[in-house]
Amino acid sequence: MSLFLDSIFSSIALSHFIVDVFNASRPVLLTYLGLSESEIALFTTIYIWASALTQPLFGWISDRVGPRWLAAGGVLWMTVFYSATLFFPGNAGLFCLIIAAFGSSAFHPVGAVQATLRGRDLLKGKETTATSLFFMAGQLGHFIGPIITGIILASYKVPGLFIIPIVSIPIGFSLLYQLRANRPHPKTDETYRSNRTQAGIVFIVVLAWVAALQSWAQSNMINLIPKYIKDLGQGAIVYGSMAGLFMGGSALGNVFGGYLGDRYSKRFIAAGVLFLSAIPIYVTSLIGWSWWLYLLVPLAGALTGAVHSIIVVFAQRIIPGGMALASGLVLGFIFSSGALGLLYAGHLAELYGFPYVLIMTTIIVLVAALLALLLKEPGQ
Repeated sequence: MSLFLDSIFSSIALSHFIVDVFNASRPVLLTYLGLSESEIALFTTIYIWASALTQPLFGWISDRVGPRWLAAGGVLWMTVFYSATLFFPGNAGLFCLIIAAFGSSAFHPVGAVQATLRGRDLLKGKETTATSLFFMAGQLGHFIGPIITGIILASYKVPGLFIIPIVSIPIGFSLLYQLRANRPHPKTDETYRSNRTQAGIVFIVVLAWVAALQSWAQSNMINLIPKYIKDLGQGAIVYGSMAGLFMGGSALGNVFGGYLGDRYSKRFIAAGVLFLSAIPIYVTSLIGWSWWLYLLVPLAGALTGAVHSIIVVFAQRIIPGGMALASGLVLGFIFSSGALGLLYAGHLAELYGFPYVLIMTTIIVLVAALLALLLKEPGQ
């Protein structure tokens, strides 16, 4: 496919991969350091909010100054402060990890726009497919990140994790070179302004609810599964692999959802995959530790992740202003709402156990599926 041969898209995708390797190592590292469910949920909420709530600002800046320094700078910023996290012990290291989150915040809205624009130029307007491939790269980072983090921690403990920032340095400088033209992002054109007007406030509110519930479901799974598997007697390699499998499934599901979303009604695709995701999530709540989790967990990731690129493209079309601002707003909202839900879920997991949270998550995705049916696009 021409998109993968494009130097700008491939650099953006590879950078997304390494940014989310950094992000994905966090739950496994926090579990390894002995934090409880509530502490993991609280720290993760702070980390995600630090990243999510600043994304609209970085998107707004990028729409005005171009993508180069925010995209490449985000990768290199994470490199520096993740390294500091591993170097400093205790609370000082955790504080550096939170500061590293701003690098992720700077990169994501810029990267999402670049992916959408390359899809318009190289895939004959199939922007949802291009966006899904961009997010697939990040979710592959979420897949690989927990697995390699678990293996490294089991073999070399915390100092071994310095390998991740070492690998990220040439990736960041490569992106800096590829975006040297630093072309400003286009403004929302008249077609998309018309779509926004036709969509109305109901569409926007429903889209926000679907995004929040989908994010909450994924946050519950990715952040609490490592602790749950550890409590069932498994080691770092196993619980790291389980978190990775969830996001690996999410990566594949995201591409599948983007492909279908460019060909069929986006609302029916979103509703269908969210409804089906309730099945593996609910079964997981019933069986405890089992080899079946190696099938159920990535399946849950694939079905919940298939909605992500559809939500982002909807937002880019209907939110006024620059595309990076729109991407920053929707991604910031998705991540922050998921983190807020996780804060509550972590408390419930300590009180009643993670299977209780899984049952609640089953209800969450079913409600999201029903709401997705209301996402009628203009002209349908």
